Amino acid sequence: DGVYTIIELATSYGKDVGIGDTDLLLALLLTQIVAFPFALIFGKLSKKFKTRKLIEVCVFGYILIVLFALQLDKAWEFWLLAVCVAMFQGGIQALSRSYFSRLVPKENSNEFFGIFDIFGKGAAFTGTLLVGVLTQITGHSKIGVAALLILLVVGLIILIKVPKNSADI
Repeated sequence: DGVYTIIELATSYGKDVGIGDTDLLLALLLTQIVAFPFALIFGKLSKKFKTRKLIEVCVFGYILIVLFALQLDKAWEFWLLAVCVAMFQGGIQALSRSYFSRLVPKENSNEFFGIFDIFGKGAAFTGTLLVGVLTQITGHSKIGVAALLILLVVGLIILIKVPKNSADI
């Protein structure tokens, strides 16, 4: 939920803390440019380290990103945030799909990936709803964004606690 929500709400949050439209648009472009090589880097790292561990690193990176976002109020900080998001975005998207493909039965992979995509869309909705409701109740978008910490920390704990299996080899 947290990762998808961060991707969905980045520009709204940037606008709310006073970042101009031009900076927002250019930061989004930069994010796409930076994410690509980092997806490749994480792909290479997955040959040396376990994919699941790298996913944990990415989720932890997103936790740090949310903490940084809570104090954000300058355009240069938003640019730095965009680069940090890009570093982990490319990695977590590629790694999670790769890891998921090893968990599901090959003969049903299309169905499972369909469910994976539906949950991704649903996660973006529920995370956005959580941020929106808390922002409306408190009047502060930073409190709404802080709620993402809960989603990310709970997700990381679940990932760490789930028993290892053959996909972790």
